[in-house]
Amino acid sequence: MRGPASELFLLFTLLADTSIAATACVDPTQLAHSAVRLTRYFDELESHDHRGLVGVRGTGWFLSPTTIVTAEHVTAAMTLSTQSWKPLEIVDEDGSQFVPTRIQRVAGPQTERLAIIELQRAVSDARSVAIRKEPLAPDEQVMVLTYPAGRPQLITGRFVQFGDYGKLIGLVLLEMYDGDNRLIVDHGASGAPVFDCKGRIAAVVSNVFTQSIEWAHHEIRISTAWGMPNVVSVPIQALDDSSPQPH
Repeated sequence: MRGPASELFLLFTLLADTSIAATACVDPTQLAHSAVRLTRYFDELESHDHRGLVGVRGTGWFLSPTTIVTAEHVTAAMTLSTQSWKPLEIVDEDGSQFVPTRIQRVAGPQTERLAIIELQRAVSDARSVAIRKEPLAPDEQVMVLTYPAGRPQLITGRFVQFGDYGKLIGLVLLEMYDGDNRLIVDHGASGAPVFDCKGRIAAVVSNVFTQSIEWAHHEIRISTAWGMPNVVSVPIQALDDSSPQPH
Protein backbone atom coordinates (compact mmCIF):
# COMPACT_ATOMS: atom_id res chain seq x y z
CA MET A 1 0.00 0.00 0.00
CA ARG A 2 1.30 3.41 -0.90
CA GLY A 3 0.96 6.40 1.38
CA PRO A 4 -1.33 9.36 0.62
CA ALA A 5 -0.23 10.61 -2.77
CA SER A 6 -0.90 13.41 -5.20
CA GLU A 7 -1.50 14.11 -8.84
CA LEU A 8 0.75 17.02 -9.80
CA PHE A 9 -0.76 19.32 -12.36
CA LEU A 10 -1.23 23.00 -11.49
CA LEU A 11 -2.26 21.86 -8.02
CA PHE A 12 -1.11 19.24 -5.56
CA THR A 13 -4.47 17.54 -5.83
CA LEU A 14 -6.13 14.99 -3.62
CA LEU A 15 -8.99 14.69 -6.09
CA ALA A 16 -8.15 12.66 -9.18
CA ASP A 17 -9.94 12.36 -12.52
CA THR A 18 -12.37 9.44 -12.80
CA SER A 19 -15.00 8.18 -15.24
CA ILE A 20 -18.68 7.28 -15.29
CA ALA A 21 -19.85 5.13 -12.38
CA ALA A 22 -22.21 2.15 -12.29
CA THR A 23 -25.81 2.47 -11.15
CA ALA A 24 -26.13 3.34 -7.46
CA CYS A 25 -28.56 1.65 -5.08
CA VAL A 26 -29.77 4.99 -3.70
CA ASP A 27 -31.23 7.99 -5.49
CA PRO A 28 -28.29 10.38 -5.99
CA THR A 29 -30.58 13.37 -5.42
CA GLN A 30 -30.86 12.27 -1.79
CA LEU A 31 -27.16 12.99 -1.39
CA ALA A 32 -27.08 16.36 -3.16
CA HIS A 33 -25.10 19.07 -1.30
CA SER A 34 -23.77 16.50 1.19
CA ALA A 35 -20.23 16.09 -0.21
CA VAL A 36 -17.97 18.87 -1.46
CA ARG A 37 -14.65 19.44 -3.17
CA LEU A 38 -12.21 21.37 -0.98
CA THR A 39 -9.29 23.50 -2.21
CA ARG A 40 -6.75 25.36 -0.12
CA TYR A 41 -4.70 27.83 -2.18
CA PHE A 42 -1.24 28.74 -0.91
CA ASP A 43 0.06 32.28 -0.75
CA GLU A 44 3.43 33.09 -2.35
CA LEU A 45 5.48 32.18 0.71
CA GLU A 46 3.59 28.92 1.29
CA SER A 47 3.91 28.02 -2.39
CA HIS A 48 7.68 28.43 -2.11
CA ASP A 49 7.72 26.21 0.99
CA HIS A 50 5.70 23.59 -0.94
CA ARG A 51 8.11 23.46 -3.91
CA GLY A 52 6.08 25.80 -6.09
CA LEU A 53 2.72 24.08 -5.68
CA VAL A 54 -0.17 26.53 -5.68
CA GLY A 55 -2.59 24.56 -3.56
CA VAL A 56 -4.12 21.32 -2.30
CA ARG A 57 -7.45 19.76 -3.17
CA GLY A 58 -9.45 17.20 -1.23
CA THR A 59 -12.97 15.93 -0.62
CA GLY A 60 -15.20 16.31 2.43
CA TRP A 61 -18.79 16.06 3.60
CA PHE A 62 -21.04 18.11 5.86
CA LEU A 63 -21.43 16.91 9.42
CA SER A 64 -23.41 20.13 9.93
CA PRO A 65 -23.73 23.47 8.07
CA THR A 66 -20.65 24.67 10.00
CA THR A 67 -18.51 21.50 10.04
CA ILE A 68 -16.97 19.32 7.33
CA VAL A 69 -15.37 15.90 7.81
CA THR A 70 -12.41 14.72 5.75
CA ALA A 71 -9.34 12.49 6.11
CA GLU A 72 -6.74 13.89 8.49
CA HIS A 73 -3.94 13.77 5.90
CA VAL A 74 -5.98 16.14 3.70
CA THR A 75 -5.97 18.85 6.38
CA ALA A 76 -2.29 18.15 7.10
CA ALA A 77 -1.41 18.72 3.43
CA MET A 78 -3.48 21.91 3.50
CA THR A 79 -1.57 23.04 6.63
CA LEU A 80 -4.78 23.78 8.49
CA SER A 81 -4.50 24.24 12.26
CA THR A 82 -6.73 24.61 15.30
CA GLN A 83 -5.69 28.24 15.86
CA SER A 84 -5.71 30.36 12.68
CA TRP A 85 -8.54 30.66 10.14
CA LYS A 86 -7.53 29.86 6.56
CA PRO A 87 -9.81 30.17 3.51
CA LEU A 88 -10.97 27.05 1.70
CA GLU A 89 -12.79 26.97 -1.61
CA ILE A 90 -15.88 24.78 -1.14
CA VAL A 91 -17.41 23.43 -4.35
CA ASP A 92 -20.70 21.59 -4.77
CA GLU A 93 -23.18 21.01 -7.58
CA ASP A 94 -24.19 24.67 -7.76
CA GLY A 95 -20.82 26.42 -7.66
CA SER A 96 -18.09 27.51 -5.27
CA GLN A 97 -17.55 29.81 -2.32
CA PHE A 98 -14.63 30.71 -0.07
CA VAL A 99 -15.05 30.21 3.69
CA PRO A 100 -12.48 30.73 6.50
CA THR A 101 -11.81 27.39 8.21
CA ARG A 102 -9.73 25.73 10.92
CA ILE A 103 -9.48 22.27 12.47
CA GLN A 104 -12.02 21.70 15.23
CA ARG A 105 -10.65 18.26 16.23
CA VAL A 106 -9.29 14.98 14.92
CA ALA A 107 -10.85 11.63 15.73
CA GLY A 108 -10.15 7.93 15.51
CA PRO A 109 -7.94 5.31 17.18
CA GLN A 110 -6.45 4.03 13.90
CA THR A 111 -3.29 5.25 12.18
CA GLU A 112 -5.64 6.80 9.59
CA ARG A 113 -7.86 9.37 11.33
CA LEU A 114 -10.62 11.82 10.53
CA ALA A 115 -10.46 15.60 10.77
CA ILE A 116 -13.45 17.81 11.53
CA ILE A 117 -13.10 21.21 9.87
CA GLU A 118 -14.87 24.16 11.49
CA LEU A 119 -16.35 26.81 9.19
CA GLN A 120 -16.41 30.44 10.31
CA ARG A 121 -19.88 30.79 8.80
CA ALA A 122 -22.58 28.30 7.87
CA VAL A 123 -23.08 27.08 4.31
CA SER A 124 -26.77 27.68 3.66
CA ASP A 125 -27.50 24.75 1.32
CA ALA A 126 -25.36 22.19 3.19
CA ARG A 127 -27.08 18.85 3.69
CA SER A 128 -26.17 16.53 6.55
CA VAL A 129 -27.05 12.88 5.97
CA ALA A 130 -27.58 10.03 8.41
CA ILE A 131 -24.61 8.22 9.92
CA ARG A 132 -24.67 4.44 10.06
CA LYS A 133 -24.28 2.98 13.54
CA GLU A 134 -23.73 -0.72 12.77
CA PRO A 135 -20.69 -2.18 10.94
CA LEU A 136 -20.90 -3.09 7.26
CA ALA A 137 -21.56 -6.71 6.33
CA PRO A 138 -19.32 -8.69 3.91
CA ASP A 139 -20.26 -8.10 0.24
CA GLU A 140 -22.67 -5.31 1.16
CA GLN A 141 -22.97 -2.77 -1.66
CA VAL A 142 -21.49 0.67 -0.96
CA MET A 143 -21.00 3.91 -2.90
CA VAL A 144 -18.29 6.56 -2.79
CA LEU A 145 -19.21 10.16 -3.67
CA THR A 146 -16.30 11.97 -5.35
CA TYR A 147 -15.77 14.98 -7.62
CA PRO A 148 -14.23 13.82 -10.93
CA ALA A 149 -13.77 16.68 -13.39
CA GLY A 150 -15.32 19.04 -10.86
CA ARG A 151 -18.72 17.33 -10.78
CA PRO A 152 -20.12 15.04 -8.04
CA GLN A 153 -20.39 11.37 -8.96
CA LEU A 154 -21.28 8.14 -7.17
CA ILE A 155 -18.96 5.16 -7.66
CA THR A 156 -20.28 1.75 -6.65
CA GLY A 157 -18.60 -1.29 -5.13
CA ARG A 158 -18.69 -3.55 -2.09
CA PHE A 159 -17.40 -3.92 1.44
CA VAL A 160 -14.86 -6.75 1.63
CA GLN A 161 -13.62 -6.91 5.24
CA PHE A 162 -12.15 -5.02 8.15
CA GLY A 163 -8.37 -4.79 8.23
CA ASP A 164 -6.88 -7.31 10.63
CA TYR A 165 -3.12 -6.71 10.53
CA GLY A 166 -0.55 -3.94 10.85
CA LYS A 167 -1.64 -0.40 10.05
CA LEU A 168 -4.87 -1.72 8.52
CA ILE A 169 -6.34 -3.01 11.80
CA GLY A 170 -9.90 -1.74 12.19
CA LEU A 171 -10.01 0.02 8.82
CA VAL A 172 -12.73 -0.60 6.23
CA LEU A 173 -11.47 -2.37 3.10
CA LEU A 174 -13.56 -1.91 -0.06
CA GLU A 175 -13.53 -3.12 -3.66
CA MET A 176 -14.59 -0.22 -5.90
CA TYR A 177 -14.72 -0.21 -9.70
CA ASP A 178 -16.48 1.08 -12.79
CA GLY A 179 -16.62 -1.65 -15.39
CA ASP A 180 -13.02 -2.78 -15.80
CA ASN A 181 -11.61 0.36 -14.18
CA ARG A 182 -10.29 -0.54 -10.73
CA LEU A 183 -8.54 2.83 -10.36
CA ILE A 184 -11.86 4.70 -10.46
CA VAL A 185 -11.45 5.68 -6.78
CA ASP A 186 -7.97 7.15 -6.54
CA HIS A 187 -5.92 8.95 -3.91
CA GLY A 188 -7.88 12.00 -5.00
CA ALA A 189 -10.99 10.71 -3.23
CA SER A 190 -9.38 11.10 0.21
CA GLY A 191 -12.06 12.35 2.59
CA ALA A 192 -14.98 11.23 0.40
CA PRO A 193 -17.99 9.69 2.15
CA VAL A 194 -18.81 6.00 1.73
CA PHE A 195 -22.59 5.40 1.70
CA ASP A 196 -24.66 2.27 2.21
CA CYS A 197 -27.83 1.56 0.22
CA LYS A 198 -29.92 3.55 2.69
CA GLY A 199 -27.86 6.66 2.01
CA ARG A 200 -26.11 6.54 5.39
CA ILE A 201 -22.41 7.30 5.77
CA ALA A 202 -20.52 4.19 6.84
CA ALA A 203 -16.87 5.21 6.27
CA VAL A 204 -14.53 7.87 4.85
CA VAL A 205 -12.03 7.14 2.06
CA SER A 206 -8.41 7.40 3.16
CA ASN A 207 -6.12 5.49 0.77
CA VAL A 208 -5.89 3.00 -2.10
CA PHE A 209 -3.92 -0.15 -2.86
CA THR A 210 -1.78 0.28 -5.98
CA GLN A 211 1.57 -0.69 -7.45
CA SER A 212 3.60 1.25 -9.99
CA ILE A 213 5.79 -0.10 -12.77
CA GLU A 214 7.98 1.68 -15.30
CA TRP A 215 7.16 1.04 -18.95
CA ALA A 216 8.68 2.93 -21.87
CA HIS A 217 9.78 5.73 -19.55
CA HIS A 218 6.26 6.07 -18.15
CA GLU A 219 4.92 5.10 -14.74
CA ILE A 220 1.93 2.75 -14.96
CA ARG A 221 -0.26 2.25 -11.90
CA ILE A 222 -1.86 -1.13 -11.28
CA SER A 223 -4.69 -1.95 -8.89
CA THR A 224 -5.26 -5.19 -6.97
CA ALA A 225 -6.71 -8.38 -8.46
CA TRP A 226 -10.43 -8.84 -8.88
CA GLY A 227 -12.13 -9.95 -5.68
CA MET A 228 -9.54 -8.14 -3.55
CA PRO A 229 -9.98 -4.80 -1.76
CA ASN A 230 -8.50 -1.75 -3.48
CA VAL A 231 -9.74 1.14 -1.29
CA VAL A 232 -8.99 1.80 2.39
CA SER A 233 -11.49 3.76 4.49
CA VAL A 234 -11.84 4.93 8.08
CA PRO A 235 -14.99 3.58 9.80
CA ILE A 236 -17.46 6.33 10.64
CA GLN A 237 -17.49 5.16 14.25
CA ALA A 238 -14.10 6.90 14.53
CA LEU A 239 -16.02 10.17 14.98
CA ASP A 240 -16.93 8.99 18.47
CA ASP A 241 -13.26 8.88 19.46
CA SER A 242 -11.54 12.25 19.94
CA SER A 243 -7.76 12.47 19.78
CA PRO A 244 -5.37 15.16 21.06
CA GLN A 245 -5.66 18.39 19.09
CA PRO A 246 -3.09 19.15 16.35
CA HIS A 247 -1.13 22.40 16.33
